[in-house]
Amino acid sequence: MALEKIFKDFIHFAQCNELKIEGIAIADTDKVILEHRFMPDQERNIYSHTKSYMSMAAGIAIEEGKLSLSDKLADLFPQYVPENADPRLLEITLENLLTMTSGFHRAYLMGADRRAGIGFPDYMEYMMTRPILRNPGEEFCYSTADSILAGRMIEQATGQRLGEYLYRHVFSRLDQGWPQWENDPQGHPIGGGSIFMRLTEMMKLGQVFLADGKWKHERIISSEWVKAATTKHVETNTESQEQNEWTCGYGYQFWMSPYPGAYRADGAYGQISTVLPESGLVVAVQCPEWGDFNKVRKGLHEELLNRIVEEV
Repeated sequence: MALEKIFKDFIHFAQCNELKIEGIAIADTDKVILEHRFMPDQERNIYSHTKSYMSMAAGIAIEEGKLSLSDKLADLFPQYVPENADPRLLEITLENLLTMTSGFHRAYLMGADRRAGIGFPDYMEYMMTRPILRNPGEEFCYSTADSILAGRMIEQATGQRLGEYLYRHVFSRLDQGWPQWENDPQGHPIGGGSIFMRLTEMMKLGQVFLADGKWKHERIISSEWVKAATTKHVETNTESQEQNEWTCGYGYQFWMSPYPGAYRADGAYGQISTVLPESGLVVAVQCPEWGDFNKVRKGLHEELLNRIVEEV
């Protein structure tokens, strides 16, 4: 009853304060407990929430022995390494990419930098010619390019496109169908964004992680990867990162959250699944591109998530 009241109170708060939210839901490991729609339900771009699905693919490939965190980008793609390359380029590992510590230290392949066009640019060729500004592993800098490169490493190691690999190991087993997914100009699914999902489909990732890697008692990913991916590996209080109440560190394509043991998959404009392990719940939200998400985030933090942690 306490959870239902908190949820209803938040819906009322959101309506009174005109928070721009499309839908919000709360689930445990097995089912959606509460859901409210402010706008009609539909598949939508979940932006960087996609990164956490890519992290699942990395964990599965590692478990299969096809990849390791210490594998180097340049070793898998030697044909793209330019002559007289910065030696630091040769040292970038999968773990560096998953933790956003590649050393490129700039937000590449985001927004206007993700240029359109058939056959150009080749994202791998483009990134291999960017300057290295930090030693790999030295400092966090959020960049979708790191996720895209990690996704390409998974493809190279498994011999499958990222969408195919995730469909086989995740999407089909979670009854998510074959989600629409933006590809790069060469036809590779973008590991850093742009899967399209409905709210309750999107949050299944959080339910799997809440269940220590299982879905309906069936193992999807290892419990070891659940722990590794959702552990803070780097600090995010750097000059390159905007600071707010949710800036608490970064794992393997998961953000840490300011609640006991909590973490989240987080996409632009508010496509978020927050896992609250101590409460045994996942709280997911989808928001429109035209809202003020800073206002929504503050409301979620103060009027919903904090209350769940303290009262449920």
